[in-house]
Amino acid sequence: MEVDINEDSSAPVTDTAAHRAAHRALTPSDVVAHPFGLSTGGMGLLLGLLGVLTFSFTLPLTRVAAPDLGGSFVGMGRALLAAALAIGVLVARRERLPERRHWRGIVLVALGTVFGFGLFSSIAMQTVPAAHGVVVVGLLPAATAVMAVVRAGERPKLPFWIACAAGVIAVLVFAIAQGAGALQVEDGWLLAAVAMGALGYAEGGRLSRELGGWRVISWALVFSAPFLVAIVGAMLMRDGVPEGDAASWWSFLYLAAFSMYLGFFPWYRGLALGGVARVGQIQLVQPVFSLVWAALLLGEHISTGTALASLLVIASAALTRWTRST
Repeated sequence: MEVDINEDSSAPVTDTAAHRAAHRALTPSDVVAHPFGLSTGGMGLLLGLLGVLTFSFTLPLTRVAAPDLGGSFVGMGRALLAAALAIGVLVARRERLPERRHWRGIVLVALGTVFGFGLFSSIAMQTVPAAHGVVVVGLLPAATAVMAVVRAGERPKLPFWIACAAGVIAVLVFAIAQGAGALQVEDGWLLAAVAMGALGYAEGGRLSRELGGWRVISWALVFSAPFLVAIVGAMLMRDGVPEGDAASWWSFLYLAAFSMYLGFFPWYRGLALGGVARVGQIQLVQPVFSLVWAALLLGEHISTGTALASLLVIASAALTRWTRST
């Protein structure tokens, strides 16, 4: 929606609800000056990249934490700790409860990001190598783009879909390079995580345009908190506190603070500024980052085929930068 800011100064000014709403419309994100002279779309891409960098540690660190602490505990426990952080932030800022019309979207974000992706990926990462998980979760950008059409009402043009398809092909090359051609039970969990994550990302990007990204993930965690308390409490009563080394617990803390909460601040804001489908494609470079961390943190070998596939992923992500969504 375009806003004419050169209205006739002789027109009468009335302090009505409609006028105040129009005044607020004069200062949306698309007319605010962004740092480094970036356009709104460019700022969205930069914030999206920061979010992706934060999330790129998720699978390698889940692989560190889940075998010792348990996949279910890591998936739900990190969400509960993140919910505690979110409650603290909301209370400190004296935020009001979201309007009722936003509740349905917040519940979908909670189902997708808090419960679905976190739990399913943690279960899978108990046994599969981090590189294997990175390959399958690399399909998330394409799934997010499709979900954007369904949930956010975005209609990318044909060149965008061509670039998106190139990214999917590159991810399939990853699967071949890593020997992930035969689906396993863990692949089913990872694919379920992809589907749920795409739902949470697309819905969160849509809501961020009205609420702001940090509020979306904060309220999603708060809405989830009662269920998380019950689930994690039942786990602790049944099995006690998990035993793990320092690396497992430090990984768990990162997953709770950054992967589950703080990383969504720039990520959802980037989706809101640049478009869910378009900015979501930056995730195509996430497998590259994650494989680097898997090699450095876990000592996993990166083959020549994987390196070549990584270049294809980066190239496809670059192509999406130059395509527009309507």
